[in-house]
Amino acid sequence: MLNFLRTVRRLATPTRIIPRTAWTADHPWQISIKRVAMLYIGLLLLGVGGAIVVQSGLGNAPWTVLAQGISLQTGMTLGMAFFLTSVFVLLLWFPLKLKPGFGTLSNAVVFAITLQTTLSLISPPDKFIIALFAVFGGIILVGAGTAIYVTCGLGGGPRDGLMIGIVQKTSWRVAYIRSGIEGTVLVLGFLLGGVVGIGTVLSVFLAGWSISIWFNLLGRFAPASGQEFLEPEF
Repeated sequence: MLNFLRTVRRLATPTRIIPRTAWTADHPWQISIKRVAMLYIGLLLLGVGGAIVVQSGLGNAPWTVLAQGISLQTGMTLGMAFFLTSVFVLLLWFPLKLKPGFGTLSNAVVFAITLQTTLSLISPPDKFIIALFAVFGGIILVGAGTAIYVTCGLGGGPRDGLMIGIVQKTSWRVAYIRSGIEGTVLVLGFLLGGVVGIGTVLSVFLAGWSISIWFNLLGRFAPASGQEFLEPEF
C-alpha cells in the first residue's frame, strides 16, 4: 500500500521534462504510420476536450478569451483573431529556435475539424454540476491529448510549441510554464473584453498540471528503449 501511494505521488508530481516514448520521432518530419496514428489520437483527444470545455458554458480557455477580446476591439471575426494570434505566437518561436514540423501543420487542421465536429454533436449541459464535471473531464482530455501528440516529436502547435521551447530554455516545470503563459493570455483577453468564467479559471490552474501528469504516465508506461527522455528538435 505504501509503495502504491508513493507511485501515485510520483506520478502526480509535476515533471520538468518531456518523456521519450516508443513513438517519439528523432526529427519533426520523421513520419511513420504508428507515429502519425498516435499524433492524430492526441489531436482528436485535444479537440474533443476543448469542445467539451466550450460547451460547458462556464467559460472558455484563455486563448479563446484573448481571441474574443481581439475580435471585439477590432471588429474582425473570431476565426481571424485566432489566426493572427497563432501567427504572432509562431513569431515567438524564432528567438527560442523552434522549428515547425508535421505535427505543427496537423495541429491546425485536425484540431480545428475535431473541435467543430464535437461542438455540433454535443449539447450544453442544463445543470451546473454537470457543466462543472464537463470542465474537469475536458481538461483531463486536453492534458492527455497534448501529452500524446507532443511526445510524438513531430512539432507542437503554435501555443504548445512555445511552452516546449520555454521548458527547454529554462528547465522550469511544465505545469508552471503552461499556467504562467495562459494566465498572462487570460489577463490580456479580459482587459480587451473577452468573456471569463469559472471554466476559464479552472483551465488556467489545472491544464498545465493535467499535461504534466500525463507526461509522467507516458514516461512510465510507454518509455522508449535506450533513452528515457525526449529532447526534441524544436
